Amino acid sequence: MRKFNAPIFPLLLAAVGSFLFSSCGRNKDAQASAAAAPELPTVAVAKAVNADLSRDLVLTAEFKPYQEVDVMAKVSGYVKEIRVDVGDRVMEGALLATLEIPEMDDDLRKSQAGVRHSQSEVTRAEDEIARAKSAHDIAHLSYNRLFQASQKRPGLIAQQEIDDAQSKDLVAEAQLAATNSALAAAHQQVDVDQSSTARVKTLIDYQRVVAPFTGVVTKRYADKGSMIQAGTASQTQAMPLVRISQNGLLRLILPVPESAVPTIHIGQHVEVRVKALNRTFPGKVARFVDKLSLETRTMDTEVDVPNADLILIPGMYAEVTLTLSRRNAVLTVPITAVDVDAEAAAMSGGSDAPAAGHVMVVTPNSRVEVRKIELGLETANLVEVRSGLNEGDMVVIGSRSGLQPGEEVRPQVTAMAGSKQ
Repeated sequence: MRKFNAPIFPLLLAAVGSFLFSSCGRNKDAQASAAAAPELPTVAVAKAVNADLSRDLVLTAEFKPYQEVDVMAKVSGYVKEIRVDVGDRVMEGALLATLEIPEMDDDLRKSQAGVRHSQSEVTRAEDEIARAKSAHDIAHLSYNRLFQASQKRPGLIAQQEIDDAQSKDLVAEAQLAATNSALAAAHQQVDVDQSSTARVKTLIDYQRVVAPFTGVVTKRYADKGSMIQAGTASQTQAMPLVRISQNGLLRLILPVPESAVPTIHIGQHVEVRVKALNRTFPGKVARFVDKLSLETRTMDTEVDVPNADLILIPGMYAEVTLTLSRRNAVLTVPITAVDVDAEAAAMSGGSDAPAAGHVMVVTPNSRVEVRKIELGLETANLVEVRSGLNEGDMVVIGSRSGLQPGEEVRPQVTAMAGSKQ
């Protein structure tokens, strides 16, 4: 058996210890170097995408009937029958009520009797004309005979006799003219009496009260047997029969502010949101007063809303969205990504020149780059970019105070409200 010398063992122990010490030192240096390397900052970015933009104005208004009227009676009388009640839908020309006016029948008989009397006067005048014409023919013939005889044999007939015959001829001619005038007067009286009869018949027709347009009965004032006064301008106390509203088409009267007035035009389509029904209905600008109110600096604008199924009820509140301007398929970025150049905005002075701004773009190699852009239409969430960016560019959103151009970052795409990713 071989024996190891005693001095060799301590040397082995020293070598092993040195190796372990050096390994530990290298591990600590690696950890220190890893800790010294800074982590890349994470930034929220959004893509520049094409989108449809619109700048809208939301106004609140109350539905009103397209037409609403208290139906009055043209003549006074008692309500003989009333056929409708509150909530009934009636068509134009439908019978609403019938009045009872007994004296109208007497007036009709009187006027008809006047017509018959006038027609009798016409017949009598025609007979008088025939008699006068006959008398005139005889008188004129007698005068002509005497005159011709005196011309052939002067002195045969006394001049006095000729003068008397001529006078009778002239009188008969005047009587004929008078009878013709009497006949004309009789015909005119017939026309007057017939007009009076037609007037009475018209008033009798007013006993039937009909609907002036298609609508809904919203109020009933009278019952059977009620005394109704004629609805004339001089009698303000006259009681109506019913109230009718045309609800198949409703109106919204919007107070459009002065700044939005230039964008309003006839036929403009709008969205009408009714919260009570949780529905949206189409509407159209039908008319506007074309004048600003001096008190409110607004212009009353009427929007017509079809309501064929009568779902909408007058008095409901609605929110109307007016589109003031629109851009289709334009390049957009979130509004939080843009820093507007205050100096350029001040120089523009509110002119039509496009606004300028700048954004921070994360390049494909994850470096920060500042880009100047030209701005267009702005909405609550997005802004149009007219130049300076391309579709798909990554723009930094949120705080950018700690970022420097050329800095390397770690982008994190964030979906923004109103944008398409």
